[in-house]
This record gives sequence, C-alpha cells and structure tokens, in this order.
Amino acid sequence: MNRQTRTLIVLAVAVAMAGVAAYLVYRVVTNIPVREVEVARRFTVVAAKTLTMGARVTEADVKVVAWPEDAPVEGGFSEINQVVGRGVLEGIAINEPMTERKLAAPEAGAGLAPTIPEGMRALSLRVNDVVGVAGFVVPGSKVDVLVTLREAPNAESNMTRVVVDNVRVLTAGPVYDTEQGRQGQAMPASVVTLMLEPEQAEKVVLAASEGQIMLTLRNPLDAEPTTSQGARRATLFQRGGVPVTIDGTASRPRVSRAAAPPPAPPPPPPSIEAIRGQRRTNEPVRGGAAGGGS
Repeated sequence: MNRQTRTLIVLAVAVAMAGVAAYLVYRVVTNIPVREVEVARRFTVVAAKTLTMGARVTEADVKVVAWPEDAPVEGGFSEINQVVGRGVLEGIAINEPMTERKLAAPEAGAGLAPTIPEGMRALSLRVNDVVGVAGFVVPGSKVDVLVTLREAPNAESNMTRVVVDNVRVLTAGPVYDTEQGRQGQAMPASVVTLMLEPEQAEKVVLAASEGQIMLTLRNPLDAEPTTSQGARRATLFQRGGVPVTIDGTASRPRVSRAAAPPPAPPPPPPSIEAIRGQRRTNEPVRGGAAGGGS
C-alpha cells in the first residue's frame, strides 16, 4: 500500500467520524424540550395610518396590538370604540399609540376648533405668496405680523412696525370647511390661520383694515420678543442715526449759501482830529506818533 492510498483512507475515516458526530449532536439538540416563557402583555390602540391634525378618527384609522405589560402607554386606550369619532389635536404617525393628549374630547368633534387651547383664538388672514413668505409658512411655524400704515397726504409719517410677534401658525393654505364637510376635510384657500390671544387678534384685525400686513418667519427656537421701534420713510436712508446716500456712503449735511450771513466789515483805523487854523482834518494815528505824544 503506497503513501497516497493511506492518505485517502485516513481522510475518508475522518470525514465519516465528523458526519457521525454532527448527526449525534443534531439529535441531542432537537430532543431538548422547548421552554416557553410567558410575557405579560396587554392590548393598546395604535394608528393604522398617519393622521393629520383636525381629522376625525374612524375604525379604519386604528387597530389593536399587543403591548408589554411592564411598559404601559400613559393615557392610552385598550378598545377601538374609545377613540372612534374623536378629533386629532396633533399629528399621529403610523403605529403610534393613541393617547388622550393627542385627541379631542368625545363631544368636541373634529376640525380646527378642538385644537385651540383655552383662552386663545384662531384668526384667519387672506395672504398671497409674498405675504405668506413664498409658501414657507407651514402649520406649526412661528411668525411676526407687521403692518405698513400710509397716512396721506403726509408721506413722511408712513410707518412699518411689528404688531404681534412669535405667534403660532395653525393652518397655512387650506381652511377647514365646517358646513359642507364635518370630517375635517380641507378646502383650498389663500389664508393663514394664526393662534392669538384676544388682545393680539384685535390688533391684527385693526392693522389689516388700516394698512398692509406682512408675515416674517421666525426660528422656532427664537422666543425673544421683537423690540424694534419701527421704520419710517424719513429713516430709510439712515445708518446709526447718520443719513446715508442710496449707494450706502455717508452724506454731508447741505448748507444753503443764501442763508449764510455776510462777512462783517473791518473796523475803521484809529484817527485824531487835527486843527490847523481854520482847517480841521482827521489824521490816522501812527504807532510812533502816539507813543511820542504820550
């Protein structure tokens, strides 16, 4: 028997023994009894699809899923009939648990009204693409409301100033149709609905009737009040209280030559009256002569 034959025999025996060992291990593992650990769980209602603010919840919008007992949902629901027919106060993502905080009261219905906090008011303003910051004003953003007053014929009194600041936008673009559609359906319209205090709403309505209003978009993290003093036509070309020209350079004050007083005449030279016989003359006083006479 040569060396090659012996090597093949050894490899064959090794492969056979490995196969037998693997089969025995498989039999042992499959015969181990399965342990089932029962996890305490409960059922909770979640959104079956994304729900927007103002929508009315239907049975097709929600579903019931198992939820761990040791991690309950605060303010959640366990039955579908507890949420059907209620309005959505905040947007709810798919598979997100339904909670009392994001749903209106059962008798409040759907639409925009249940989303208004107590003590606040919703005011809609008709806008265009320019006033609405080119479409970047979206629900949830914060804006300032400015008004430009034109008091003709005195054009110098024209003024632009912030009326209210840091107010929240409830809707932008659509308005909720409460008469034809009570399911929170949207109707296209060029309006922006703001959430205001009653005093702020009065100012905005007066500003819209007395002048032209504009919206300025704010950073949502910027909560500092706007403290500007407004801008008038007379201060458009001023920088730090100094008048500037249209190209941005400082301008010198104009002085009217007609208003400048004429130069004062020089004083007359000192003189003395000299009498020579019947002749009287005024002769100028010379330094040497005056000094010699004294």
